[in-house]
Amino acid sequence: MQKYLLLLLTVIIVQTSTAQKTERKGEFYFSWGYNKEYYTLSNVTINQPELKNNFTFKNTQLVDHPGWDEGLFTKALSIPQYNYRFGYFLDKNKDLAFEINFDHTKALFKDNQLIHMSGTFNGARVDSSFIFTKSGQGTAENYYYLNNGANFLLFNIVKRKRFKNLSNDFIAIDGLAKAGIGPLIPHVENKLFGKENNQGFQFGGWNTGLEYALRSTFRKKLFLEFAGKLDYAYYYNLDVYKGNAKQGFGTMEFILNLGYTLPMGPKLK
Repeated sequence: MQKYLLLLLTVIIVQTSTAQKTERKGEFYFSWGYNKEYYTLSNVTINQPELKNNFTFKNTQLVDHPGWDEGLFTKALSIPQYNYRFGYFLDKNKDLAFEINFDHTKALFKDNQLIHMSGTFNGARVDSSFIFTKSGQGTAENYYYLNNGANFLLFNIVKRKRFKNLSNDFIAIDGLAKAGIGPLIPHVENKLFGKENNQGFQFGGWNTGLEYALRSTFRKKLFLEFAGKLDYAYYYNLDVYKGNAKQGFGTMEFILNLGYTLPMGPKLK
């Protein structure tokens, strides 16, 4: 009996010693957060063949709609401009990851701006300016929103840089460089010269982005991440009344995320 107990104790000691020298091969992480955007000027081309319209709104000003700027935690978590990431580091030592990167952003025509319109309207040439406003009456009322989302989806490659001289057993500081490309899934809402579109989500083009993030990981699990991002999005075939729209614009974005990291895969020596 004592021989069997001694053998069992030996096996436990060996396994414990081996486990202390091993680590997980990969690392999965996910995060949720919120964002603030600044947009470049955008040309928006409207084509409505049945109405004999083909014109461009030139150099329009776009604004975002954070939601919580009207009062922190006054709206549901999914109503403000939110974002999430899912990523997997293939090898903890190589620090290379693939990531699904989604930003629910909102891009709205700034209300009461002077818009220059050029092209064909009602079959006649037009080249003039007018006030674009949602507060008008009848055909004077206009708005053009990607309001339930301009919605940037990217498939990123991520490279991590560990700042070991700034880290300790409690906190690890890392820098993450990200680059990717992916589809746009906007929700288009507009009313042009009194005619509303059928609102809804649609596939609406492509975007590409570069992002750099500083991540503070506490006890190797919970992390806080602040990122700056540059994105260019080109939208086409967006829904308007009896036609479609296309536009492109650049975005400078600031993001704050809270996330969790989890070791994955078999343990290796």
